[in-house]
Amino acid sequence: MTYDLVVLAAGVGSRFGGLKQVEPVGPGGELVIEYSAHDARRAGFDRVVFVIRRDIEQAFRAAVGRRLEARMDVAYVFQELGNLPLPYTPPPGRVKPWGTGQAVLAAEPVVRGPFAVINADDFYGASAYRALAGHFRDAGAAEAAQGRPVYALVGYPLRQTLSEHGAVNRGVCVTDAAGRLSGIDEVMKIERTPDGRMRHPLAWGEWRQLSGDEMVSMTFFGFTPVFFGQLRGLFVDFLGKYGRSETAEFYLPVAVGGLLQAGYAEMRLLKSDDAWFGMTYRQDVPGARTALRRLIDQGVYPERL
Repeated sequence: MTYDLVVLAAGVGSRFGGLKQVEPVGPGGELVIEYSAHDARRAGFDRVVFVIRRDIEQAFRAAVGRRLEARMDVAYVFQELGNLPLPYTPPPGRVKPWGTGQAVLAAEPVVRGPFAVINADDFYGASAYRALAGHFRDAGAAEAAQGRPVYALVGYPLRQTLSEHGAVNRGVCVTDAAGRLSGIDEVMKIERTPDGRMRHPLAWGEWRQLSGDEMVSMTFFGFTPVFFGQLRGLFVDFLGKYGRSETAEFYLPVAVGGLLQAGYAEMRLLKSDDAWFGMTYRQDVPGARTALRRLIDQGVYPERL
């Protein structure tokens, strides 16, 4: 069995100050997505589906797509502001698409079977792809036993996902007594204090302290195609409430949390043995390069992919 890798690459990188997807991090100028594709292919993923904006198509194909097309099957789909179910239309003042949930829906026409969803600019490590491929192999029996879809999320400890250069937003995983994922709590503006503690602001001006051991979602999900129908229904509900907003976004983790709370799906929380790193801010780039250099020196990756 083979799988699709859906890569969310339509973001504008406002905090980064440019397109993070094309920032070289490897010694030969490799991009983060090249390492992701390398790890995914070895785990059984044989096609990459890039979700991009139409206005960056040519530049993206030249800078990113051509690097992978010689190694894997590559498809492109577009997240567009006006791609909405009837009777909805974008409000006159809105300029941005509708968030990561809508981005995943854009991939529906080309996805063939079980698929992963990742960010283009995040490094997840090879064990994450192996864990998800293992889940896909077992999912059929689990779904038959549960009588509902069984999806998966690869989580990482919060302390491993913070930036030294500014606050970040993270989806904190909520689990039930059996250790199954029961929801994802979107926590905003998490920061590390000078003494190493982690915290985020509350609405009334105080701070909530975090341990750093909390498992968080870094947008590494595993779904089967039935998820598209569920997600589309949630998007319609979202538009019914926020369809006239110029800024509201349909976030994938929030949509997943809604499915879990309603009992329409089960989600396994998988853990990676590898470290995650990303590039929220441009100042994070040297750290990403150092981390990859360390992995190359350890023999995890070749000097040139």
